Amino acid sequence: MMIKSNELKGRQMSKGDNINDIIDHKLFSEKDIHDMCVRLGKQLTEDYTGKKPLVVGALKGAIYFLTDLTRQMDVAHQLDFLDVSSYGDGFESSGKVKVVTDLAADVKDRDVLIVEDIVDTGLTLKFMKDLIKERGAKSVKCCAMLNKEARRNVDVDVDYFGSEVGNEFVVGYGLDFLNMYRNLPYVGVLKPEVIQKYVNK
Repeated sequence: MMIKSNELKGRQMSKGDNINDIIDHKLFSEKDIHDMCVRLGKQLTEDYTGKKPLVVGALKGAIYFLTDLTRQMDVAHQLDFLDVSSYGDGFESSGKVKVVTDLAADVKDRDVLIVEDIVDTGLTLKFMKDLIKERGAKSVKCCAMLNKEARRNVDVDVDYFGSEVGNEFVVGYGLDFLNMYRNLPYVGVLKPEVIQKYVNK
């Protein structure tokens, strides 16, 4: 196939969005996250062997963590997804949680493991746990990559987590700012001026 000279020139000159530029500093490297997945995968293998759990990914943020975590689990399991939101398109929680995309699977008498990217206020996790319990699940636990207790305002258990994190705005590896930057391969702290730019709009 012949490529026109102007197309070739466009390809050579194309640049990315330099999404790393919005990061103030890295908190967790790709290796750090891999080590979390290995450690948690081993624990989950011990706890769920023989139970054939239903692993529920909390959309959209958990997809990266879910993929790497479950590959470290030597456990027969099924996958499903649940999308609940208290944020909309903003970055401050509204406090009101709603189901955006519901589970396809029947959870009755199942051991269910919810996988989250981060638990901060705990509102969405409590909502999901209560919803699944009400539907008759045998057990409902949560595995989160990050646990941000500084922002917790409801009483909810995070049964497994990769690391504690302080009250900083973190993005990458599934975590977003205005539904962007999830594709960074590490977790980093957003530059304050990036947040301020949107606050001032």
